Amino acid sequence: MTEKEKMLAGQLYDASDPELVTLRQQARIYREKVNQEMDSTKRSQLMKEWLGKTGDQIYVETPVTLDYGCHISVGEKFFANFNWTVLDTCPVTIGDNAMLGPNVQFYTALHPIRAEERIAGPEYGAPITIGDNVWIGGGAMILAGVTLGNNVVVGAGSVVTKSFGDNVVIAGNPARIIKEIE
Repeated sequence: MTEKEKMLAGQLYDASDPELVTLRQQARIYREKVNQEMDSTKRSQLMKEWLGKTGDQIYVETPVTLDYGCHISVGEKFFANFNWTVLDTCPVTIGDNAMLGPNVQFYTALHPIRAEERIAGPEYGAPITIGDNVWIGGGAMILAGVTLGNNVVVGAGSVVTKSFGDNVVIAGNPARIIKEIE
């Protein structure tokens, strides 16, 4: 397996691999273009070129910071407010009609817990999957391995460390179910 294949599979990989370095450099070029583009139509087109897969209608406010970008898929009618940050070492999949508040962060990247392993340098990750009709409030963090079902609302400032099913409002640190949506 290549280091990229290992990374996307959630296995330990070497982030200094030349292919991965090149992909991150390409992401920096896109980030610069997107963050400098004032025309929202042109910015949406740049995002469609950068991301792995998108719907026709997407809107992203700037600034945006994506580690790779090409490992992110968003559905139709996607909206991300200011300062969307994604470390997409593993796939990030977001369904239709998703709304992200300002300063929302997705972190698929992980590091070994044992100091000796962490210092040696290999990294790994776990994917994030977000269903349809999800609203994530400002400042929320979605951590590696989380899956959120359809019609989920995440309260502002929440840290989502585990997965939740459909039709719930979650909030807190760590996030927990606050109420069910009928």
